[in-house]
Amino acid sequence: MIVCSCNVLTDHDVRSALNPDSGKARSAGEVHRCLGCSRQCGRCMHTIRKIMNDTGCTPGHAHTHVS
Repeated sequence: MIVCSCNVLTDHDVRSALNPDSGKARSAGEVHRCLGCSRQCGRCMHTIRKIMNDTGCTPGHAHTHVS
């Protein structure tokens, strides 16, 4: 599903930004930066935070990779 219509980001894009191998976004704003874009109108932020919560990656506490 489209999460951010300004940047045409999908829920899959958001989840990929939360992946430790792709930049480890720690906040909803960092998701945009990890995906090479910037926040525009901000209407997507609630949905991005919800995806972060649903995946167990609450803002400020992203998944970390332990080697």
